[in-house]
Amino acid sequence: MKGKKQKNRHVYWNPYFGGFLLGLLIIATFYLTGRGLGASGAVKSTVVTMVNTVAPAHAENNAYYSKFIKEGESPMNNWLVFEAIGVLLGAFLSGALTGRLKLKVQHSPKISGRRRLMFALMGGLLFGLGAQIARGCTSGAALSGMAVLSVGGFITMISIFGTGFIVAYFFRKNWI
Repeated sequence: MKGKKQKNRHVYWNPYFGGFLLGLLIIATFYLTGRGLGASGAVKSTVVTMVNTVAPAHAENNAYYSKFIKEGESPMNNWLVFEAIGVLLGAFLSGALTGRLKLKVQHSPKISGRRRLMFALMGGLLFGLGAQIARGCTSGAALSGMAVLSVGGFITMISIFGTGFIVAYFFRKNWI
């Protein structure tokens, strides 16, 4: 068992190399598409499509949803949706090629898998809400914003990591 753990330990890329490649990807994205990366817009397009499918009258009369609904055009026909699908497919492909594609919940011995999933869901919902309020997520507002030297991009990144650092203090007992 110990040999297998040692073998899998070398499967991960160096994080600095990954960051370097992410920087090259952002440059290539700006060059090829004229815009940076983003992901929260794909979630918005999915929600608008779902609401419009389930309750079209509500979606058309809602000030927010109606902005994204056009006759004969799906909100899912958005480059952010295709980017998010590509990220998911790439993650699954990477996991499959490296033998790490397993269904499991990673958590500290101090908490249950269920509690870990609850924290992850709450954190994801709060982050999604924050991304909508800030008009962008980590990749869109922070990384792409910083790539073009936007003050807002730097403020977003400082806010995301600063808040994470502060909140981690209160939740540390669950992990260490």
